[in-house]
Amino acid sequence: MKEKLYLKIDKNVQVHDSTVFLKDIAQVECAAKEIENRVKVLKVQGAATEKPGRHVLSVMEIIETIHQEFPTLEVVNIGEADFIVTKEKAKQPGMAVIWLKTIFVMALAFAGAAFTIMTFNNDVDIPKLFGQLFEQFTGKPSDGFTILELSYSVGVGLGILVFFNHFAGRKLTADPTPMEVEMRLYEDDVDTTLIETSSRSKKSHGQEKPS
Repeated sequence: MKEKLYLKIDKNVQVHDSTVFLKDIAQVECAAKEIENRVKVLKVQGAATEKPGRHVLSVMEIIETIHQEFPTLEVVNIGEADFIVTKEKAKQPGMAVIWLKTIFVMALAFAGAAFTIMTFNNDVDIPKLFGQLFEQFTGKPSDGFTILELSYSVGVGLGILVFFNHFAGRKLTADPTPMEVEMRLYEDDVDTTLIETSSRSKKSHGQEKPS
């Protein structure tokens, strides 16, 4: 009976060393544990690089590497057909650099949010609207600082905290925050673009060779 090996690779896997083994980028399962252990330590040549960055590989390259060692082994891929191996920098930036980046992003986000809120308030003329509402319900002119302005200011702050589901390093619920969702979508879009660009590049080179 032919041995069967199951292979699962995520769309984007991270490595730290120049020499990359199959166990570093994939989940491998085989009934024959001897074969499984030998497959796990096969070197992935396409991911062997000293340069940090993202490198697009195909599962066909992995299957070819496995078949060089085990020609009759049936490989079943249950993961991605094309994937990215991300080689991280060995040296991480210092804490001072990390804090400076964090403060810069916080200031940028704060200024952007404040500008957006002020622009919205000016567009709909919130002060005038609150003044009219206050005078309608109380019969007195508004002095610009009433319960409406106070509740609106508090409500905007609380609404932002509830919407972003994050405060002082703690989540209000177990759900991912909108920022985490957007970052994940952005990463998926980047990975898909890199894979498609690499695939088109390989196809164009393949078309040029016969001619």
